Amino acid sequence: MTDPAVLDTNIWLDWLVFDDPGITGLRAAVARGSIALLASPWMRDELESVLARPLIRTRLPEAPARIALFDSLVSIRDAAPPCRLVCTDPADQAFIDLACHHRARWLITKDRALLRLARAARARHAVAVLTPAGFAAAYNPPFPDPREP
Repeated sequence: MTDPAVLDTNIWLDWLVFDDPGITGLRAAVARGSIALLASPWMRDELESVLARPLIRTRLPEAPARIALFDSLVSIRDAAPPCRLVCTDPADQAFIDLACHHRARWLITKDRALLRLARAARARHAVAVLTPAGFAAAYNPPFPDPREP
């Protein structure tokens, strides 16, 4: 079964620019086809803008071209209507709205404003708002131990 998930912009940066080992489990779940990633046109535009910033390009000159990988991994959905969970950071509202509207199982973020919505998102919409480490701990089946044969 494929579970829908929404990733915030910083998680995408961990994936596309920083190659953060903390998202290894998430990458594996996507590669197995267990997770279907959702995004809106606004989220894509925001990520494309961030990838073009000088600080990002200093670290990874080809960063703007990484939007093609994003495009290959996500299913773009229209912007979602408000879900009645209000994020204290208006810039992050689109992530919770999209996750709730499309009944995503997961919203993966490091953003404190989104993480504060975790209890209400789970109770009202069955959306688990988690950090990448929280996702790795909660995701079932567990990820194989690379040290085992």
